[in-house]
Amino acid sequence: AQAAPGRFVLGVGTSSDVIVEGWNGIPFDERYKKTRDVVRFLRRALTGEKVTAEYDTFSVRSFKLGVVPEQPVPILVAALREGMLRLAGREGDGAIINWLSADDVATVAPIVHEAGGGADKEVVARIFVAPTDDADTVRGMGRYAIAAYLNVPVYAAFHEWLGRGEQLADMWRLWKEGDRKAALAAIPDSVVDELIVWGPPEKCREHVQRYIDNGVT
Repeated sequence: AQAAPGRFVLGVGTSSDVIVEGWNGIPFDERYKKTRDVVRFLRRALTGEKVTAEYDTFSVRSFKLGVVPEQPVPILVAALREGMLRLAGREGDGAIINWLSADDVATVAPIVHEAGGGADKEVVARIFVAPTDDADTVRGMGRYAIAAYLNVPVYAAFHEWLGRGEQLADMWRLWKEGDRKAALAAIPDSVVDELIVWGPPEKCREHVQRYIDNGVT
């Protein structure tokens, strides 16, 4: 924020049980409350005031920034399902969304805006783009990427909520059984084509524009 005044945005999120518990040995619990409390703390701390506060999930004593940003720092919340999406709209300045189709944005973005009560909220999407006509390469690499993420419980729950439970059921079953190769093969082409933007550059532009049309800012 000091290096790029007015151009820096701070993103926060819960991560996943794989990283929080598996890699770092921290209980993956009270995820909503922890994220909410961090947003509330950061909102105060980034103004430069000295913060002493008791939050539901942690406490802070006499914290004060050494360098205060010249301009307010927007805080975006990484969000998948309704609870975090509402938190992003209500207490954050918007949401960061990930691993969803352009059509899924029409389900997700309105929740952020409604929670914001009419205030301008950012909806930032991570979009995977492969400007190539090589369908076999895109779908092969796409299956690896999709399997790596969508077998993580929080992402599996997200895609069940979005309505892909039936399409991904075989992948989830085979992955749990330990047959990774079969799990990859079980991912339908249609799911790869929804979640990864690919084709000639002009076709990619049109596909990305659909994300914008449905609510990505």
